[in-house]
Amino acid sequence: MEQHEIDQKIKDFIANIEAKNPNEPEFIQAVKEVAVTVIPFIATRPEYDGMKLLERMAEPERAIIFRVPWVDDKGEIQVNRGFRIQMNSAIGPYKGGIRFHPTVNLSVLKFLAFEQVFKNSLTTLPMGGGKGGSDFDPQGKSDMEVMRFCQSFMTELCKHIGPETDVPAGDIGVGAREIGYLFGQYKRIRNEFTGVLTGKGLAYGGSLIRPEATGFGVVYFTEQMLKTINQDIKGKIVTVSGFGNVSWGVIKKIEQLGGKTVTISGPDGYIYDEEGISGEKIDYLLELRATGNNRAEDYVKKYPNAKFFAGKRPWEVKCDIAIPSATQNELDLDDAKKLVANGCICVTEAANMPSTLEAINYFLENKVLFSPGKASNAGGVATSGLEMTQNSIRLNWTSEEVDARLKEIMIGIHKACRDYGKEEDGYVNYVKGANIAGFVKVAEAMLAQGVV
Repeated sequence: MEQHEIDQKIKDFIANIEAKNPNEPEFIQAVKEVAVTVIPFIATRPEYDGMKLLERMAEPERAIIFRVPWVDDKGEIQVNRGFRIQMNSAIGPYKGGIRFHPTVNLSVLKFLAFEQVFKNSLTTLPMGGGKGGSDFDPQGKSDMEVMRFCQSFMTELCKHIGPETDVPAGDIGVGAREIGYLFGQYKRIRNEFTGVLTGKGLAYGGSLIRPEATGFGVVYFTEQMLKTINQDIKGKIVTVSGFGNVSWGVIKKIEQLGGKTVTISGPDGYIYDEEGISGEKIDYLLELRATGNNRAEDYVKKYPNAKFFAGKRPWEVKCDIAIPSATQNELDLDDAKKLVANGCICVTEAANMPSTLEAINYFLENKVLFSPGKASNAGGVATSGLEMTQNSIRLNWTSEEVDARLKEIMIGIHKACRDYGKEEDGYVNYVKGANIAGFVKVAEAMLAQGVV
């Protein structure tokens, strides 16, 4: 097929997605990013011709929207909206997190569910893709208010999930407390103790190192990326955004491997700690998070040698490695230009789609090692998959066993991305590699199962 024909196919595909999904910018952005690399690959595979595989993947198998009424501590009735997007089950039960945040809407969850399909495929574990959540904000709510909301949310959600159907996990705003309340309500209604949720507490079926897993996996992936240019993490300066479990896991593993993290960020701005965020400072991040506090400025109160930059993002700081770990579209073209100008050699996404398309293209044009979140942050869902396995066999692995399996999975994901993304000059286009590697497994399963 001629290049102009492929370009037209991409253009037509994107136009159709935009027409069918108006006012859903996050979802459209995610699909575009996949289409530009996967459609040219499809053109080289005669068995995919006419099967509309990507078109089917971009349409949820099921999108559930429901009302979540609950009563606050003042006795007043509140109403939120709940969602579950069951995107694709070709290779296993739907698997993906639940997010509680005011920004949650249909577009955001469809983008996350679409990304999850490829991410779960890359792990090689038998998990389909899904995502869910609500516009409920747990910040500032009492434990009893959060419990009542979670119970109302699960009362409806339990009709649509199960260990062989859909296995949700935590995400932004859904930590150990929320998972506990959700699990308790599911057990209460269904009268069964099953591994229907991951991210559970250790006392009732959770897995060791699950809170750190996404961050650990990101660093293991970064380690493999650097090996392609004969470098390693030891001695490298790292900038990290975010203030939650993901950034905590990243910083913890960076320290173990001899690197130095110098930034973290919250919604109020970022802090720069030239001495490095290590040791007790990492533990202090966890203490702050345990209180529901995600203000970066409070770190400076505890460690006054650090500097706080209000309302700014950390990508202006000189570094060797940048790891965006907060939220979508937090790193734009201007940020990308600053990173490249300051000599950054590697950008590894730890959040879901934290870089804009313009920023990604700039990194690729400048041959910066760049990994999309669907590949590098797959460690979280991979460990959720390992938690499902432990629940199935009624055994708990040690933290060393889980960590070793996680590292093995991340090395495997990197190999698949490298194999599909290596270009003639030796540069690895991880965006292309991750999209194609994730697509192939799902596509083969869909072909085998017919038009469903």
